[in-house]
Amino acid sequence: MIFEEARAAFPVLERLAYLNAGTNGPLARATAEAMVAQTLTDLAEGRSGGGYHTSVRELRERVRGKVAALIGAPAGDVALVTSTTNGCNVVLAGLGLGPGDEVVTTDEEHFGLLGPLHTAGVQVRIAATRGLEPAEALARLLDAIGPRTRLLALSHVSWVTGNVLPIAELKRDTGLPLLVDGAQSGGAIEVDATAYDYYTVSGQKWPCGPDSTGGLYVRDAESLRVSAPTYFSQERYEPDGAFEPKAGAVRFDHGYLGATLMAGLEAALDGAPEWRFERARETAARCRALLAERYEVVTAPGQSTLVSFRPPGDPAEAVARLAERGVVVREIPGSGLVRVSCGYWTSDGDLERLLEGLGA
Repeated sequence: MIFEEARAAFPVLERLAYLNAGTNGPLARATAEAMVAQTLTDLAEGRSGGGYHTSVRELRERVRGKVAALIGAPAGDVALVTSTTNGCNVVLAGLGLGPGDEVVTTDEEHFGLLGPLHTAGVQVRIAATRGLEPAEALARLLDAIGPRTRLLALSHVSWVTGNVLPIAELKRDTGLPLLVDGAQSGGAIEVDATAYDYYTVSGQKWPCGPDSTGGLYVRDAESLRVSAPTYFSQERYEPDGAFEPKAGAVRFDHGYLGATLMAGLEAALDGAPEWRFERARETAARCRALLAERYEVVTAPGQSTLVSFRPPGDPAEAVARLAERGVVVREIPGSGLVRVSCGYWTSDGDLERLLEGLGA
C-alpha cells in the first residue's frame, strides 16, 4: 500500500488537516462500512441462535489476536476493554492495594490514570517529570520510590508533551510491577507490552477504531483478582455465583462489546500499513523541526508522534483559529500548550496548512 492509497482511506482528510489522533483518530471508510454491514446483518437476521453467537465469538477472538499483535503480546494475555481508563481500573481494582501502599506516578498523567489511582485507596507519590529529558525523568521517578511502593503507574508517551517516558529503564532498574497507560503509544509507535506487567491501550485513538474499544495486556492473570466479573469471566459457575475464572486475561473482558464495534475495530486494524510507525515518526520529526523554527517546542527530539508547542497568545484561541481554517489540533488545558498529532496519514500539505494557519 502506497502513501496516497493509505491516506485516501480517510474521507475526512479530503477537507481537513486532521492532526488530533491523540484524542480520536480519523475513521477510515472501510471501518465505517464494516460497522454498517454488521448492523445491517443484525437487522436482517437477528441477534440470536447458535450460528449468530458462534460468529460473534469468532469475531471477538480475531479482534483479540489483532489487538495483541498491535502491542506485541500473546492473544491469551489480552483482555478486550472499552478504553485505557477501563484497563487502568481493572488493574488497580484487582491488585488489592490498601492505605499503607504507595503507587508512584508522574505529574503529566491523564485523568484516565489519575482517577483510578485516586479511588484505589492508596498513597500516590508524584514524580515531577514534565518537560524533562528521559534520563532526568528516570532519576526523578527513582527518587520517588520508597519502601512502601507497590506499583509504578505511568504513561508510555506523555499526553502533554509527547515525550516518551523511561518505562523500560524504570522496569529494569526497579523490578517493581508496572502499569503502563498506552493511550498515546498503542498504534502510534512500536510496542512490546510483554516487557511490562500491565499495558492498556485505546482503540479509538491511533488505531483509528470505533469509540469504546481497547485492550489490556496482563502478564500474569493470577496477579489480579476479577473485581468486576462479567459472563465472559467464568469458565463455569455455581448456583450461588462462585465461579472458576477463564484462563488468561480473557477473564478481564469488559462484558459484551457489541459485534458492530468489533467489526469496526477489526477493519481499522486490518487497514493500517506495515510502514505506519516509520512514516508517523518521520512526519512528527518534520513537524517538530518546522514548528521549532518559529515557536517554543516542548517535545524533545526523537520522541513519539505527538508534538506540543507554545503558540503566540492564548492557546484556546489558536486552536479555534486553526479550526476555522480546517486544521484540527487540540489545547492541553492548563499548560499553555497546543498539541499536534502526526499519523502515518499526515501529509506535508497538512503541516503547511498548520503553519499557515498559525501565521495568519
